[in-house]
Amino acid sequence: MGPINPESGQPRDIRQRGWFMISGLAIGHSVFHWLIQSFAVVLPEVQRAFGLNAVGVGAVITVREVASAVVALPGGVVVDSLRRHWGLLLSGCIVGFSIGAFLIGLSPFFPLLLVGVAVVAISHSLWHLPASASLSYHFPRSRGMALSFHGVGGSVGDVLGPLATGALLLTLSWRGIISIYGAAPIFLALLALWSFKNIGRKSESSVEGETATDRAEVTKQLLSDRILWAITLVKGMRSMSLAALVTVLPLYLNNELGLEPFDRGFHIGLLIMVGIVAKPIAGYLSDRLGRKQVLTPGLIWSGTICILMIFNGEGLILTVFIALLGLFLYPDQPILTAAILDRVDQSVASTALGLSSFVTFLMSATSPLIAAGLYEFIGADATLYYVASLFFLAAAILAVLPLPRSDSQ
Repeated sequence: MGPINPESGQPRDIRQRGWFMISGLAIGHSVFHWLIQSFAVVLPEVQRAFGLNAVGVGAVITVREVASAVVALPGGVVVDSLRRHWGLLLSGCIVGFSIGAFLIGLSPFFPLLLVGVAVVAISHSLWHLPASASLSYHFPRSRGMALSFHGVGGSVGDVLGPLATGALLLTLSWRGIISIYGAAPIFLALLALWSFKNIGRKSESSVEGETATDRAEVTKQLLSDRILWAITLVKGMRSMSLAALVTVLPLYLNNELGLEPFDRGFHIGLLIMVGIVAKPIAGYLSDRLGRKQVLTPGLIWSGTICILMIFNGEGLILTVFIALLGLFLYPDQPILTAAILDRVDQSVASTALGLSSFVTFLMSATSPLIAAGLYEFIGADATLYYVASLFFLAAAILAVLPLPRSDSQ
């Protein structure tokens, strides 16, 4: 299905066709996730290089989440105001990613590494605002599936990044690997500038005549939407769970099980590889059945798998449980985004996403420290109980929300 043209109902050039828009944004998305998940694989090497304990490793993830939160709120308002320049913004996000990766790879001391992590996080956070808002506008009847395919791009990076990094660690240092990842996307920034040049201009006719006062009024309505805040709370709990797992899982695989770098990369990649298949299916089902009807059982599933991992945490059984956890750990994110965009006017879509992301990132910023503290002072089992409780609580909140069965009804 191609994007909707408000004037003719037909796509103009290749850049405005549905498959090109979705695949282009998905490829760009994969670049960010390649590095983010690769960094999870090298966390034990970073830990040794800077002499960090588990809480210090958690602080790295916390910096990432705080940086993402700080830019999300004002970023959403700015992105809505600069709709005509979304292509430039998307290209600039890739440039920022490269700069941050170089800072991480070349950092001689820990504070500079944290700066690099923050720059990557800011670029990644800003990317989602115009990317998600444009897909939401162009694909109103298949919003969940379009956002899920964008998520698949991120998941491809999530899988290939850890696998490639685990293999490269056999011959290269973690600094060299991250620096290479910083250089590779520079060409993509130029390609993005051309590919997404008019990605925001397609909606000019629908927003023509809109004033800042109009947007302010719609924003006030957005802020008073209690259901929107409840969805944001669920999204925040989901992000807290993911941030905790991303922090502790590499340490557990390395320190407790003694897995080699490639094996660590394989297990982290497996977690996400399953999600690549599940994401578009879950997105499609959410468009047809309703967001809540897919999200609630999925969150319960994730919490249950975490509990089972406590009692079966080694060998082949662990590998199977990690694969089962991937069935919904990543597919839920685009559906939650779609649930938010279902409720807002498209003129303030980025503002809504920015507000939601701000709250979500602030919530998840605390989670790596909590998870790392539990792991350091009590053990991995305590961390899994913590993660499972977040999934169950999020499911309980979502279950009582009066969300429609489907966006098309």
